[in-house]
Amino acid sequence: MIEVQGLTKYYADLRRGRFVALDGLSFYALPGQVYGLLGPNGAGKTTALRILSTVLRPSNGTARVNGYDVVLEPSQVRRQIGFMSANTGIYDRMTAWEMVEYFGRLHGLPPAELTQRMESLFEKFKMNDIRDVLGAKMSTGMRQKVSIARAIVHDPPVLIFDEATAGLDVLVARALLHRVAELRQNGKCIIFSTHIMREAEKLCDRLAIVHRGKILAEGTLEELRQEHGENDLEEIFFQLISRYEQAGTPAAEHDLV
Repeated sequence: MIEVQGLTKYYADLRRGRFVALDGLSFYALPGQVYGLLGPNGAGKTTALRILSTVLRPSNGTARVNGYDVVLEPSQVRRQIGFMSANTGIYDRMTAWEMVEYFGRLHGLPPAELTQRMESLFEKFKMNDIRDVLGAKMSTGMRQKVSIARAIVHDPPVLIFDEATAGLDVLVARALLHRVAELRQNGKCIIFSTHIMREAEKLCDRLAIVHRGKILAEGTLEELRQEHGENDLEEIFFQLISRYEQAGTPAAEHDLV
């Protein structure tokens, strides 16, 4: 469903030379699976997800989403994905219904199919009581529901969540994680980026620990525990990063995003 091979992204800087945001990332994710990218802020997670979403072009390497190349077939890729992040904007002057409808139309859904799809989503996410609420008057929880609904209104096979719980209170974050788990049960291929250990442990079927644009370890939680002789994911995480930092990296290879 998602195949990433040798993905590299670097930026030129006249003063300090080349800065590497991604350094040879390789992984794959399957339908009905939550694949976690776990790393500190600045690890390169967002850069990888922007490439998968066709917002950025890689410097080297390849990425395919549901069989489509992100560089050669970007329009096809965009039809395959739904994207949500903590920074996903909600339009203040549009109601919940208008917002989801707008994105459905952008994806080219026929009117009758779109209406049927929206009725189902608004019922499933218990959004009927906020149909006519303007974005400017929505609570954080309302905004989160609308963001998910508009990301999946076209029923994409692949969903990308980029630090989606950042800034949410514990109840809203818990509800979002519950919905991600439901989407997995529906057979979606999900990429879930986070720096929160508890989220990764609870939700992800496979994990890649990312630091400075590199994958330091990859596998199921149980595989990581066995490989590193440690049950606590946070301890595994800090051990890997400490070893990497002690080994030293050239200054020009520090990541940007």
